Amino acid sequence: MDPHDLNGRLIHCLRDISHTMRALYEGKGSQKRVLIVLRECAPITQRELTRRLGIQPGSASEVIARLEHLGLIARSASEADRRTADITLTPEGLRQADEALRQRSQRHQEMFSALSADEKMQLLALLGKVCDDWDQRYRDAGAAPTEGDAKPCGAI
Repeated sequence: MDPHDLNGRLIHCLRDISHTMRALYEGKGSQKRVLIVLRECAPITQRELTRRLGIQPGSASEVIARLEHLGLIARSASEADRRTADITLTPEGLRQADEALRQRSQRHQEMFSALSADEKMQLLALLGKVCDDWDQRYRDAGAAPTEGDAKPCGAI
Protein backbone atom coordinates (compact mmCIF):
# COMPACT_ATOMS: atom_id res chain seq x y z
CA MET A 1 0.00 0.00 0.00
CA ASP A 2 1.13 3.49 -0.82
CA PRO A 3 2.10 5.14 2.50
CA HIS A 4 0.76 8.43 1.14
CA ASP A 5 -2.72 6.96 0.50
CA LEU A 6 -4.37 8.31 3.66
CA ASN A 7 -7.83 6.99 2.73
CA GLY A 8 -6.45 3.50 2.16
CA ARG A 9 -4.58 3.62 5.48
CA LEU A 10 -7.74 4.74 7.28
CA ILE A 11 -9.73 1.89 5.74
CA HIS A 12 -7.07 -0.63 6.76
CA CYS A 13 -6.99 0.70 10.33
CA LEU A 14 -10.78 0.62 10.61
CA ARG A 15 -10.84 -2.91 9.18
CA ASP A 16 -8.23 -4.07 11.68
CA ILE A 17 -10.11 -2.40 14.54
CA SER A 18 -13.32 -4.08 13.37
CA HIS A 19 -11.67 -7.52 13.36
CA THR A 20 -10.27 -6.97 16.85
CA MET A 21 -13.61 -5.76 18.19
CA ARG A 22 -15.43 -8.77 16.73
CA ALA A 23 -12.90 -11.09 18.34
CA LEU A 24 -13.23 -9.42 21.75
CA TYR A 25 -16.92 -8.67 21.80
CA GLU A 26 -19.95 -10.81 22.55
CA GLY A 27 -21.71 -11.98 19.42
CA LYS A 28 -25.15 -10.60 18.51
CA GLY A 29 -26.95 -13.59 19.99
CA SER A 30 -24.47 -14.67 22.64
CA GLN A 31 -25.75 -15.61 26.06
CA LYS A 32 -23.86 -12.71 27.65
CA ARG A 33 -25.35 -10.20 25.24
CA VAL A 34 -28.86 -11.54 25.81
CA LEU A 35 -28.38 -11.25 29.57
CA ILE A 36 -27.09 -7.68 29.18
CA VAL A 37 -30.06 -6.66 27.01
CA LEU A 38 -32.44 -8.23 29.50
CA ARG A 39 -30.65 -6.39 32.33
CA GLU A 40 -31.34 -3.13 30.50
CA CYS A 41 -34.85 -3.85 29.16
CA ALA A 42 -36.64 -6.63 31.07
CA PRO A 43 -39.40 -7.52 31.06
CA ILE A 44 -39.35 -7.84 27.30
CA THR A 45 -41.10 -10.03 24.73
CA GLN A 46 -39.16 -12.52 22.65
CA ARG A 47 -40.05 -10.54 19.51
CA GLU A 48 -38.66 -7.31 20.97
CA LEU A 49 -35.56 -9.09 22.27
CA THR A 50 -34.96 -10.58 18.82
CA ARG A 51 -35.31 -7.12 17.23
CA ARG A 52 -32.92 -5.51 19.72
CA LEU A 53 -30.33 -8.24 19.19
CA GLY A 54 -30.63 -8.08 15.40
CA ILE A 55 -30.82 -11.86 15.04
CA GLN A 56 -33.23 -14.33 13.45
CA PRO A 57 -36.17 -15.56 15.55
CA GLY A 58 -34.91 -19.16 15.40
CA SER A 59 -31.54 -18.13 16.81
CA ALA A 60 -33.26 -16.17 19.57
CA SER A 61 -35.45 -19.16 20.42
CA GLU A 62 -32.37 -21.35 20.78
CA VAL A 63 -30.47 -19.03 23.11
CA ILE A 64 -33.60 -18.23 25.14
CA ALA A 65 -34.33 -21.93 25.62
CA ARG A 66 -30.72 -22.51 26.68
CA LEU A 67 -30.81 -19.63 29.19
CA GLU A 68 -34.14 -20.82 30.55
CA HIS A 69 -32.75 -24.36 30.95
CA LEU A 70 -29.77 -22.90 32.85
CA GLY A 71 -32.15 -21.06 35.18
CA LEU A 72 -30.96 -17.61 34.08
CA ILE A 73 -34.25 -16.35 32.64
CA ALA A 74 -37.94 -16.95 33.24
CA ARG A 75 -40.92 -16.57 30.93
CA SER A 76 -44.31 -15.43 32.11
CA ALA A 77 -47.56 -14.49 30.41
CA SER A 78 -47.49 -10.89 29.25
CA GLU A 79 -49.85 -8.55 31.06
CA ALA A 80 -50.26 -6.51 27.87
CA ASP A 81 -50.89 -9.44 25.49
CA ARG A 82 -51.68 -12.91 26.84
CA ARG A 83 -50.59 -14.45 23.50
CA THR A 84 -46.98 -13.53 24.22
CA ALA A 85 -44.59 -14.15 27.06
CA ASP A 86 -42.43 -11.66 28.88
CA ILE A 87 -38.83 -12.66 29.52
CA THR A 88 -37.12 -11.62 32.74
CA LEU A 89 -33.89 -12.44 34.52
CA THR A 90 -33.82 -14.77 37.49
CA PRO A 91 -31.65 -13.72 40.45
CA GLU A 92 -28.79 -15.85 39.05
CA GLY A 93 -29.37 -14.36 35.59
CA LEU A 94 -29.17 -10.89 37.08
CA ARG A 95 -25.90 -11.79 38.83
CA GLN A 96 -24.42 -13.11 35.57
CA ALA A 97 -25.69 -10.07 33.62
CA ASP A 98 -24.01 -7.77 36.14
CA GLU A 99 -20.77 -9.76 35.79
CA ALA A 100 -20.99 -9.59 31.97
CA LEU A 101 -21.46 -5.81 32.19
CA ARG A 102 -18.48 -5.53 34.55
CA GLN A 103 -16.32 -7.54 32.12
CA ARG A 104 -17.55 -5.43 29.19
CA SER A 105 -16.74 -2.20 31.02
CA GLN A 106 -13.26 -3.47 31.88
CA ARG A 107 -12.69 -4.55 28.28
CA HIS A 108 -13.81 -1.12 27.01
CA GLN A 109 -11.38 0.58 29.39
CA GLU A 110 -8.54 -1.64 28.18
CA MET A 111 -9.40 -1.13 24.51
CA PHE A 112 -8.94 2.63 24.75
CA SER A 113 -6.28 2.79 27.45
CA ALA A 114 -3.73 4.13 24.95
CA LEU A 115 -5.73 7.37 24.65
CA SER A 116 -6.13 10.27 27.05
CA ALA A 117 -9.62 11.56 27.85
CA ASP A 118 -9.10 14.46 25.40
CA GLU A 119 -7.94 12.08 22.66
CA LYS A 120 -11.01 9.89 23.25
CA MET A 121 -13.26 12.94 22.84
CA GLN A 122 -11.46 13.95 19.64
CA LEU A 123 -11.71 10.41 18.25
CA LEU A 124 -15.39 10.22 19.18
CA ALA A 125 -16.09 13.55 17.46
CA LEU A 126 -14.24 12.51 14.29
CA LEU A 127 -15.87 9.07 14.14
CA GLY A 128 -19.26 10.66 14.76
CA LYS A 129 -18.68 13.00 11.83
CA VAL A 130 -17.74 10.07 9.56
CA CYS A 131 -20.70 7.99 10.80
CA ASP A 132 -23.16 10.81 10.17
CA ASP A 133 -21.81 11.27 6.64
CA TRP A 134 -21.82 7.54 5.88
CA ASP A 135 -25.34 7.20 7.28
CA GLN A 136 -26.56 9.78 4.77
CA ARG A 137 -24.34 8.69 1.91
CA TYR A 138 -24.80 4.90 2.12
CA ARG A 139 -28.25 4.47 3.69
CA ASP A 140 -29.85 3.46 0.37
CA ALA A 141 -27.13 0.86 -0.22
CA GLY A 142 -28.19 -0.94 2.98
CA ALA A 143 -24.83 -0.29 4.65
CA ALA A 144 -25.98 2.31 7.17
CA PRO A 145 -27.59 1.32 10.48
CA THR A 146 -31.38 1.15 10.50
CA GLU A 147 -33.91 1.57 13.27
CA GLY A 148 -33.33 -1.13 15.87
CA ASP A 149 -29.63 -1.33 15.15
CA ALA A 150 -27.04 -0.21 17.64
CA LYS A 151 -26.72 3.49 18.39
CA PRO A 152 -24.78 5.51 15.81
CA CYS A 153 -21.05 5.90 16.33
CA GLY A 154 -21.19 9.25 18.08
CA ALA A 155 -24.15 8.41 20.33
CA ILE A 156 -23.46 8.02 24.00
